[in-house]
Amino acid sequence: MLGIIDVGGGTRGIYGAGVLDNLLDHNIMADCFIGVSAGTANGASYLAGQRGRNYKFYTEYAFRKEYMGLRNMMKTGSYINLEYIYGTLCNEDGESPFAFDAFMDNPAKYIIVTTDAFTGEPVYFDKDDMSLDHYETLMTSSCVPGVNRPYIFRGKPYFDGGISDPIPIKKAMELGCDKLIVILTRPKKAFRKPRADARVSRIVSFRFPYAADAIKVRCDVYNEQLKYALKLEDEGKIIIVAPEDISNLKTLTKDVTSLNRMYRMGYTDAIKIKDYLKKR
Repeated sequence: MLGIIDVGGGTRGIYGAGVLDNLLDHNIMADCFIGVSAGTANGASYLAGQRGRNYKFYTEYAFRKEYMGLRNMMKTGSYINLEYIYGTLCNEDGESPFAFDAFMDNPAKYIIVTTDAFTGEPVYFDKDDMSLDHYETLMTSSCVPGVNRPYIFRGKPYFDGGISDPIPIKKAMELGCDKLIVILTRPKKAFRKPRADARVSRIVSFRFPYAADAIKVRCDVYNEQLKYALKLEDEGKIIIVAPEDISNLKTLTKDVTSLNRMYRMGYTDAIKIKDYLKKR
């Protein structure tokens, strides 16, 4: 069973959008897709067969004040307007409607990784947790702590899936994936550094101490999972597709030139996937 993991990474997720558009152009469809953070949106459009859809989100919609900005922060307490992204734009009457019926007709499994804000543990949603014009599970996985309040779904608060299970290879294997494509948005040997994690942990610690603990150690979790991924790749069991260089692109960087470069890089880097699939 062919699985794909897209780890997201804010606007850097455009790299994954490029990879997946290449796969659609070459009629390569996964049997299972696991999305983390922005990777969930990439995967939804991929499984729905909506080639190029996510490119517009990264290069056009993301520059709108309604999408993310200080105005949103002042009005709602959240810098990123998840309701606008996954509701207003994606609904049937939106500018970029999500092809929900085509998505559901695709037999591939679809898993969304998110983090329970109360426990700090990963939670996995699937297609059964979605319905037409109700894409709240994507909002939970893309809810970045420190810039967004936790997103409430079914009465429970959630944060970004990258906190608790950033590279969910073990989850993919549990689901039966014996061929696996892992899409990263940092160079594949770039280990994560703590940097702002302590500050973000302090911000959420008062209301969500267990989520704060998870944020504090997410650097270690990511690095351990990356080491595991590199080991599996050396053994020929998986393929990692990752940019050689991300220049100055950070999680929420808005720079059209850099974003276009990342998209083209992802599209080009995906070419090597065909060789991996032939060998397997």
